[in-house]
Amino acid sequence: MDIYSDNDILNLFDDDKPDLAFSILIRKYQKPIYWHIRHMVIHHEDANDITQDTFIKVWLNIHHFKKEAKLYTWLYKIATNETISFLNKKKRLLLFSFDTYEKQLSENIEDDNYFNGDQAQLKFQKAILSLPQKQRTVFNMKYYSTLTFEEMSLILKTSEGALKASYHHAVKKIEKFIQDN
Repeated sequence: MDIYSDNDILNLFDDDKPDLAFSILIRKYQKPIYWHIRHMVIHHEDANDITQDTFIKVWLNIHHFKKEAKLYTWLYKIATNETISFLNKKKRLLLFSFDTYEKQLSENIEDDNYFNGDQAQLKFQKAILSLPQKQRTVFNMKYYSTLTFEEMSLILKTSEGALKASYHHAVKKIEKFIQDN
C-alpha cells in the first residue's frame, strides 16, 4: 500500500520537490498505467514506449494540472490520449488496413513472450481485440482499470450514457465471439 496520497504527491510538487514527487508518482502509477496501455496496444514494447511518453508528458505538464480533477484521472487521460494517438499514427503508417493490423495482433498474441494466459484468456483477449477501438477502450477501462463511468466520462470527454452503451455493446460482442469461437 502506498503511503503517499495523490494530495501528498501534489504537495511535494508545490513544495518545490519535483524530483521526489515525480519518483513517487511513477512508483505509484507506472504499473497501472502500463497495463491500461498494454490492454489497448497488446505489444509489450509499444506499451512500454507509450508509458514512457505518458510520464514524460506528465513531467512536462504537471504545472498545468488543475486540482479540480483527481490526479489518477488526469494520468489516465494522458495515457489514453497517447495510446489513441499511437494507434491513429499506426493506422496512417500501415500499408494495409487497420482491421488487418488488429487481426494480425489477435493472431500474434499467442507468440507474445509476455502473454502467459491459458486458452480461455487467449480467447478472451482475441474477443476484446475484435471490438471497434472505442468499445475496446471503454471495455478495458471498465474491466481492467475498474474506472467508473463518471471517471471515464472525464477522461474520454463522452457522456456517461454513451459510455454505458459502448460497454454494453462490447460485452455482448465479447459474449458472442466466445460462443462462436
